[in-house]
Amino acid sequence: QVQLVESGGGLVQPGGSLRLSCAASGSISSINDIHWHRQAPGKGRELVAGITRSGSTNYAGSVKGRFTISRDNANNTVYLQMNNLKPQDTAVYYCYTYARGKNYWGQGTQVTVSS
Repeated sequence: QVQLVESGGGLVQPGGSLRLSCAASGSISSINDIHWHRQAPGKGRELVAGITRSGSTNYAGSVKGRFTISRDNANNTVYLQMNNLKPQDTAVYYCYTYARGKNYWGQGTQVTVSS
């Protein structure tokens, strides 16, 4: 079993920054890739960024150059630094991993970008 707990969401003005955290616990050794997804009101869930155990990253085109995903393997935590936030970034952000044949999602953290 793997547990994922997100934190760091909140209300921010356009152009502002937030850093999300995803703390993993349980069968940590079985985790390789960890992803951030988001779901805006009335829309489907979309991949935002992902990082492998070795640190290779990938980003959705809409966030490339503004968001940075990083990983602290010693503390079993993945971060998503979000800069120059836009109203269209408003969504619930979820941490996700796939381990030992199962999908694991966190409970999500709300990010609202509004003036």
